[in-house]
Amino acid sequence: MPKTILIVDDDPVQRRLLENAIAKMGFRVEAANDGRSALQKIEADLNHQYALIVLDLVMPELDGMGVLQELKKVDHQYPVIVQTAQGGIEAVVNAVKAGAIDFCVKPVSFERLKISIDNALKLDAMKEVVQKTRKKNNGTFTFDDLIAQSVSMGPIVKLGRRAAASNIPVLLEGATGVGKEVIARAIQGSGERASKPFIIVNCGAIPENLVESILFGHEKGAFTGATETHIGKFKEADGGTLFLDEVGELSPDIQVKLLRAIQEGEIDPVGSKRPVKTDFRLISATNRNMDELVKSGQFREDLFYRLNVFPITLPPLKDRKSDISELVRHFTAQFCLEESRRSIKGIRADALAMLEGFDWPGNIRQLENAIFRAVILCEGDELVIEDFPQISSINAVTSPLSESNPLVPFSKDTSTMGKNSNQSINLKKKNGSLKPLEHLEAEAIRFALKHHSFRMTDVAKSLKIGRSTLYRKLNEYGIDQSVQDQSPDVA
Repeated sequence: MPKTILIVDDDPVQRRLLENAIAKMGFRVEAANDGRSALQKIEADLNHQYALIVLDLVMPELDGMGVLQELKKVDHQYPVIVQTAQGGIEAVVNAVKAGAIDFCVKPVSFERLKISIDNALKLDAMKEVVQKTRKKNNGTFTFDDLIAQSVSMGPIVKLGRRAAASNIPVLLEGATGVGKEVIARAIQGSGERASKPFIIVNCGAIPENLVESILFGHEKGAFTGATETHIGKFKEADGGTLFLDEVGELSPDIQVKLLRAIQEGEIDPVGSKRPVKTDFRLISATNRNMDELVKSGQFREDLFYRLNVFPITLPPLKDRKSDISELVRHFTAQFCLEESRRSIKGIRADALAMLEGFDWPGNIRQLENAIFRAVILCEGDELVIEDFPQISSINAVTSPLSESNPLVPFSKDTSTMGKNSNQSINLKKKNGSLKPLEHLEAEAIRFALKHHSFRMTDVAKSLKIGRSTLYRKLNEYGIDQSVQDQSPDVA
């Protein structure tokens, strides 16, 4: 779904020009004709749908500076671009001090406005990455921080919020890489144990001879090599949350001790003469069929019932395609920040369309790794199809052009990121006969116009024809020219 930009301007002509320009960039647009109505819209924006605010400084009653000051009081998270016809260094300094992220002087060109919006969203994405990382580290990550707008994630978030309101044991089920740990962190951060320890144990990665010591701890001298006392993961989680990942991998002996720890709230460290009390919230996760493990005798039935009090099954990424564009944006910002690749603005829409069309057998983890590699491979200022060689090669093998459906895919401008980008030209009519060449040429020109936001020089260059030829063909094919020359300036 395209991001929404809020325009605040009292001049109806300027407001309409801005609306048209920003819509051409691929964003949804909402408008307010004064500062008061803008604040009302922002106050009602409970789901944080506004990605950015374009704010006029000079307005009657409550002006742009007044809006910025009001937003500062409520600790808003919206990036703001201010604009005014009365430019000056003092106005710039005051606006930035009040919280604006950029400043444009009217009349602002289409290109200048687009650069300003792109930079503001990029900076906002990086700030978001830093904030989410900080929240994960201090245990305050909540369901509001999740990227989970798809229909299939609605019930998951609802169940997670209910689980967070109690101390009930939760079992997260789902394939590898679907984000079970992230949901576990959101449950902790949304409950009374927020800001308390969040201890992760990968049960499948612990050597069998060390499982008991790592989980329950040991006393000094309890065995050879035990040179000091170790409290164990259960005691580390005292007061907080213990997350047992891949719990189905635990051996039968450890399952017995885990059952006692859950039932009694106490553990027996190796070599200890007395049990140790511990208070923890338990969240378990598995990618295996626990019912089958119980039936086959590999997992204790009584322990399974203790863990499976509140099961939540997470969907694979292929069932939440509408979240992919936001996940891509998040991971791109994250790795650009980590790898100091700040010149990368984002991803081309044809590359995003390819990612949205892929089934992702490795789920979110596979997508994350693909973005990481793409950021390293990227040689320009945006991720392109060539930066995803493994994904593009799989698509080439699994999605060949066929005689029954001969489609010629076209890339789309990055401004359409978030829309359904599977745009193509069908070479055949409904009756199966081929379309005339002039029909295909007209479709290609219409696509190029949208692709380049009606910038005629760019359209002509991409089609390898002169501007005069382009205008002649527009007239010849009856393509609407009413907006073709409005793109250079929006005010």
